[in-house]
Amino acid sequence: MSDSSDAIELLSPSDAWALMQSDPGVALIDVRSDMEFLMIGHPRGAVNVPWIDAPDWVVNENFVANVRKALLGRVSARGKSSSPVLLICRSGNRSRDAAEALARAGLSEICIVAGGFEGPLDDTHHRNTVAGWRFEGLPWEQC
Repeated sequence: MSDSSDAIELLSPSDAWALMQSDPGVALIDVRSDMEFLMIGHPRGAVNVPWIDAPDWVVNENFVANVRKALLGRVSARGKSSSPVLLICRSGNRSRDAAEALARAGLSEICIVAGGFEGPLDDTHHRNTVAGWRFEGLPWEQC
């Protein structure tokens, strides 16, 4: 039996954006909380399916089912039966946990966006200065 993490790939934000542009079937799932998605911003084209959310801050028991719903009707331009799933969070930690849950549930072609949306903290405890979607200047929106 193979490890579920074998099905998980790490992509740079630029490579993730390029994949989205080349294959309209790709789903970018933002696993951050609803508030982070709306107030901090999110990649253009992302669908919000929180891994953990307020008010209880526990793992969303419907996460896998909600991701499957977000994938309905998507067809990969590469002629595959399933579309790639890209996961993004703030800096990459929640995406890893969410990706492992999806892999255990049988989804394949799961990619994590390296550095997440805001990237890790820099030496002065700020985000968006080291890595991530916004750091790379990719399209994003805010409520």
